[in-house]
Amino acid sequence: MSSSSDTYIDQLARQVVIFRPLKRIISIVPSQTELLFYLGLNEEIVGITKFCVHPKEKIKQKIKIGGTKNLNIEKIRQLKPDLIIVNKEENNEEQVNELMKEFPVWMSDIKSLDDAYDMIEKLGIIVGKQHESKKLINEIRLQFDGLKNKLKSTLGDKPLKTIYLIWRNPYMTIGADTFINSMLQLAGFRNCYENKLRYPEISEVDLEMANPQLILLSSEPYPFKEKHIEELQHICPNAQITSVDGEMFSWYGSRLLLSAAYFEKLVNEIKAT
Repeated sequence: MSSSSDTYIDQLARQVVIFRPLKRIISIVPSQTELLFYLGLNEEIVGITKFCVHPKEKIKQKIKIGGTKNLNIEKIRQLKPDLIIVNKEENNEEQVNELMKEFPVWMSDIKSLDDAYDMIEKLGIIVGKQHESKKLINEIRLQFDGLKNKLKSTLGDKPLKTIYLIWRNPYMTIGADTFINSMLQLAGFRNCYENKLRYPEISEVDLEMANPQLILLSSEPYPFKEKHIEELQHICPNAQITSVDGEMFSWYGSRLLLSAAYFEKLVNEIKAT
């Protein structure tokens, strides 16, 4: 069978030459793995990470090539991928650079909902699912437009002063240049650490001085328990503290179809408490 090649630009403005037919794809980004399955690439996906957990009924059939930051490079070589999909933040730079020497690697860099739309559209074009990806973007956009109107009637112009925790010992939160921060804003919350970058470490004194109205404990990557809520309540007695589904705030593929409804429900529950 004859082959051809096309050049695409990834989200780091890199040129990526991809040879066709595109038959063997490896995704080392969990949310983008779920997206590829959503777009209908069941047979083409040959390798995923152990953290690629959705869709549950389909990932079981795929070869696991390590974790997002600890890849089995030799196993990837054995799979002979036509395309590897990575993310600047979620994957190890040294390993990604090694893969780039041998395979076409398309990299995403996502800090906002618009970045997610751009990624979905571009990947849709690359894998021949333009119609499906555009339809997905329109559905997500419609839901977030609806959420904006609903939150205005619920919260008015007063977003809740919020700390979103992703780790403990030390406590770690999120800064302004993150996708989670953009999701917090869309969900009607104001990040207490919007003047910081990336994932700052904070102390108990920092928590107390921030005086948040709300503390959200993400379900990933740290497994917060009920005892941690009690611990934080002692530090910030005036704050409302609740656990949240981290995937809804940090996954930027087809899971976004569920995020707007989740945010609306969350805000209503918080306001009712």
